[in-house]
Amino acid sequence: MTTLRDGVPVPPSPTSVLPLRTGAILPGATLTFAVGRPRSVALVRELYPGDIIVTLSQRDPRKVELDAEDLHAFGTYCRVKAVARRGEREYELALEGLGRARLDAIASSDPHFKALVTHLPERNAESPEAKELARALANAVTELVREAGGALAQLELDEGDPSGLADRIAALLDLPLEQEMEILGEADVPARIRLLVKRISEAKAQAEVRSKIENEVKKEIGKNQREHVLREQMRAIRRELGDADGDELGALRKRLDEAGLPEDARKVADRELRRLESMGGQGAEVHVIRNYLELIADLPWSKRAVSEIDLDAIAAQLDEDHYGLADIKKRILEHVAVLKLSGNTRGTLLCFVGPPGVGKTSLGQSIADATGRPFVRVALGGVRDEAEVRGHRRTYVGALPGRILHALRKAAVKNPVVLLDEVDKMSAGWGGSPEAALLEVLDPEQNKTFTDHYLELPFDLSEVMFVCTANTLETLSAPLRDRLEIVELSGYTPDEKVHIAKRHLVAKRAAEHGIADGKLAITDEALAGIVRDYTREAGVRQLDREIKKLCRAAALEVARKIANPDERVVVDERDLSRHLGKPKFEREIAERTAIAGVATGLAWTPFGGSILFIETSRMPGKGSVEITGQLGDVMKESARAALTYVRSNADKLGIRPEIAQGQDVHIHVPAGAVPKDGPSAGVTIFTALVSLFTGRRVRPDTAMTGECTLRGRVLPVGGIKAKVLAAHRAGIKRVILPTRCGQDLDEVPQEVRDSLEVVLADDMSQVIEAALEKEPSDLPIVFGDSPKAGAREALPS
Repeated sequence: MTTLRDGVPVPPSPTSVLPLRTGAILPGATLTFAVGRPRSVALVRELYPGDIIVTLSQRDPRKVELDAEDLHAFGTYCRVKAVARRGEREYELALEGLGRARLDAIASSDPHFKALVTHLPERNAESPEAKELARALANAVTELVREAGGALAQLELDEGDPSGLADRIAALLDLPLEQEMEILGEADVPARIRLLVKRISEAKAQAEVRSKIENEVKKEIGKNQREHVLREQMRAIRRELGDADGDELGALRKRLDEAGLPEDARKVADRELRRLESMGGQGAEVHVIRNYLELIADLPWSKRAVSEIDLDAIAAQLDEDHYGLADIKKRILEHVAVLKLSGNTRGTLLCFVGPPGVGKTSLGQSIADATGRPFVRVALGGVRDEAEVRGHRRTYVGALPGRILHALRKAAVKNPVVLLDEVDKMSAGWGGSPEAALLEVLDPEQNKTFTDHYLELPFDLSEVMFVCTANTLETLSAPLRDRLEIVELSGYTPDEKVHIAKRHLVAKRAAEHGIADGKLAITDEALAGIVRDYTREAGVRQLDREIKKLCRAAALEVARKIANPDERVVVDERDLSRHLGKPKFEREIAERTAIAGVATGLAWTPFGGSILFIETSRMPGKGSVEITGQLGDVMKESARAALTYVRSNADKLGIRPEIAQGQDVHIHVPAGAVPKDGPSAGVTIFTALVSLFTGRRVRPDTAMTGECTLRGRVLPVGGIKAKVLAAHRAGIKRVILPTRCGQDLDEVPQEVRDSLEVVLADDMSQVIEAALEKEPSDLPIVFGDSPKAGAREALPS
C-alpha cells in the first residue's frame, strides 16, 4: 500500500476535491485561506482535522461552474490542519500538502466535487544524483538570498531530503501558476531539482537587473540633489558679486529688457521673476511661471515690420498672383493708398466673402507679400470654444494662450497680416462663443487693449491687418458683420479660368508630377473644354483636380515610353474623353425647356450662382395647387402669389378662365434633395405658369430672376453678379433682370456683359414679352421616355 508523507495512507478514489481559484499547494507547504463558494462550503462543513482531500488549481480564476477541462491535471493530497467558521457562509481552512496527485476524471459535483485521482509516488528521491543536485540547489538558494533576500532567508536548507527541500523552496519562490504546475507534475526528484535550479537562475538574473536599476535611480537622485545644492551656492555667490546675467534667470531677464515692455507689463514681469527666483528651481509652479515669462518676452510689444508702400509694386504683385478680380484688387490698393497718405498705423479689417476656390486665402498671402509684412493664418473652421480666441486662465493645468496671441508670437512683429480663415464656420459650444470673443479683436476702438485670459495684460492689436474669409455672411452675427468691410468675390468667368490654368495651374501641377518645364502643353481649346464640360463651379478647385488627372496621364505616357521623353506631350480637346472620361456636364437647357410650362431661373448659393428649372403641370380638378421640391416658406409663398396673379389676370394673358380656374396645378423644382428658398424665383414661376396655360414655350436661351408681386411688379433681388456669371457658365444668351438691378451689372466683367443680352423689366408683361415664344407649341406631352402617339396638350383657342 502506497503512502503519503508522514506515512499517511493514500485515500481511496473517488476523493473529495477542493478547487483553488489561484495558486497551488505544494507537498510540504502549509496554507490557510478563506472558503466561500457554495460547493466548497458544502465540502468544508463535512471536514475534520486529519481528513485527506485533493486540491486542484483552476485554469481561469473567474470561472464559477467547473468541469475537468477547467482544472489543471496535477494537484496535491492535503491534510486538514484546522477548520474555522468566519461567517454564515464563509470558512477558514488550513491545509498541509502531503503528496502529488493526477486528475483522471470528475466523478460528481453535488453537493461538492469528487474526482478519480491517481497518486504520483516520488522517484529516485534517495539517489546519489538527487543528493548532489540538492547540494547545488542549496548553494543556488544561498546566492539568491545574498543578492535579493526575501522569504528564502528564513528557510532551513536540509540537504538530506532532496524532494522536500525542492518543494519547500518552490513554495517560497512565488512562481507563476504555470511554472508551479510544471514542478508539481514532476515526480522524478532529480528532474524536479534541475527545473527548480533553472527557475532560481532566472530569479537571480531578475534580481541583478532590479538591483542595477535601483542603484542607477539612487545615483541619479543623488546627482540631482548635488546639482541643486551647487546651483544654490552659485546663485548666492552671484548675488554677492552682483552678477546675475550668467544664469538662466539672467538670460530671461535680458530678453524681457530687450522686449520693450510697457510699464504695466514690466511690473508684472518683474513680480513673476522675483517669485521664480524665490522658488529656487523647485516647486509645482516653476514651469508655469517660466512659460508665462517666456510668452511675455516673445510677444512683439514694440517690434514692427518696416515696409515701404509702393502702389505700383503692390499692383504688380497682385496681378502676378491672381488673374482677374479687378474690383478686389482695386479695393485693396485703395486701402493701401489711404495708409500711405495718412501715415496712420491703424490696421485694416477686410472680409473676403465668396464661394470656395476663388482665391480668398491666397489673396491674404498676396497682400502680405506686397506690403512686406509677415503672414500668419489662423484657421477658425469648427472652433466652438471662446478660449481658442482668448486663451485659458493660468489656473488650469495645461493652459495656453489664444490663437490670436499665438499668431502674433509667431509673426514676431505687431503689424503682420493675420488671416482669420473660415470665420463663418465657427459655432457656439459649452465653452462659450468664439464669434463673440472676436468682437473685441476686430473692433478698431477696442483691440488696442485686447486682453488674453492667459496673458492677463492689455496687448495692442490696432496695427494688425486682419483679413477674414467666409463662404456666406448668413451665419455671422450682426455685430460681427458690422465690424468688417465686406468684399465679395463672386467667381471667375470661363475665359478667366482658362487664363488662370495657363498662367498658374498647368506649370505648377506639371512640376509636382515630375514633368519638366515646357514638356506638357494643354491647348486653349482643351482648357476651355475642361471648364465647359467637366467643371461647374465659381472657383478653380475642380479645374485644378482635372488638370492633375491630365498631368498623371502625361506622366504615365512618359514613364511607359509611349511618348518620346524629349518631345512635348500635347493634350488637345479630343484627348479629354480618353484621360478624363465622358463629360460630366451637358447643356440641357434647350432640352428641358422644349415643352411649355418649364422655365429657367437663376439662384444664389454660398458656393456661387447656379441655374434651376421650374417645372409646372396641370390636370382637370378644382383649382388646387401642389408645390414640391423641398421649398422653403418664402418660395412657396412666391409660387402661390404668381399663380394668383395668373388666374386673376387670365384675360390679359390670353388664358381662358375655365382653364385657369378649373384645373389643378403642380409646381415642381428639380433636385428635390436640396433645400431651396427665397423670393427671387417668383418671376420664373410666373413665367412657367403663363407658359403652361398658354402653351407658349419659354425661349431656351433665356434665364431670369426677380421677385413678383400680386400686382405684377418685378422687384429687385440680390446676388446679381453671381447669378449672371452662372448663366454665362451654363451657356445662357439672354438674361431677364429687374430694372432696379441694372446698376449691379457694373460688377459683372465686361466680357460677360458683351456675350449676354440683358433685358430689364419692372412689370410682368415685359417679362412675358421677352421670355415666351410668339406662337403656342404643338409638341406632344411626354409620358416617360417617349411621346405617345395621339396625345397632345389641349391648347386655348
